[in-house]
Amino acid sequence: MEAIQKHTGLVYPLNRTNVDTDQIIPKQFLKRIERTGFGQFLFYHWRFDDEGKKRPDFALNKAEYNDASILIAGENFGCGSSREHAPWALLDYGFRVVIAPSFADIFYNNALKNGIIPIQMDKQQVGQWIQQAVESKFTLEIDLEGQQIIDTKNNEEVHFDIPAYHKEKLLNGWDEIALTLQLENEIAAYEQA
Repeated sequence: MEAIQKHTGLVYPLNRTNVDTDQIIPKQFLKRIERTGFGQFLFYHWRFDDEGKKRPDFALNKAEYNDASILIAGENFGCGSSREHAPWALLDYGFRVVIAPSFADIFYNNALKNGIIPIQMDKQQVGQWIQQAVESKFTLEIDLEGQQIIDTKNNEEVHFDIPAYHKEKLLNGWDEIALTLQLENEIAAYEQA
C-alpha cells in the first residue's frame, strides 16, 4: 500500500446518495484475480451505454474531471455487498480520497485497508463542495497528519476525524501483511519455542 501524508486533488462531484458497491463495480467485472485493472469498469453502467460507448451526460466522462482524485458523494456511500473490489476500482481509477456524509461500514473499512482515505463530513459542507465542483474546477488539499481539509479557494480549513490506528497505517503505507511482518522476530521466537 502506498503511504499518504498529504494529497491535493481535483474534486469529482457525485451528487447521488446510496451509491452501492454494484454501482461502483458491477458484478460481471469481478473475475480478475489481481487488485488492478478494475478502474476501467468504475461506475460502468453510469459511464457507458449498452454498446459500451461513453455516456456524454455522466460527468466523470467529461474532460474537466479526467484527473480527479477526490470523490465527493452523498450519504451512505458504498452500501450493498461487502465486495473489496469497490475500493480497488476507485483506487485503480485514481481516487485517493472519498468524502461523504456517511459510509457503509464494510466499505469504509475496506477503503482504509486499501489506501483510500474515506472522510465523513457534515452534509452541508459536502453539498457546498459538490456545488463548487459542479460550477468549476475545484481542488482540495487533504492533510492526513493534521486531519485537515484545506479549501484554498475559499481560505477554509475543516477538521475531520479518523481512527488513530487507520491513520497510522495510511501514513506509513502499512497493510495488514506489513503490520504482521513488523512482528517477524517475535513470530520467529515463538516458532523456535
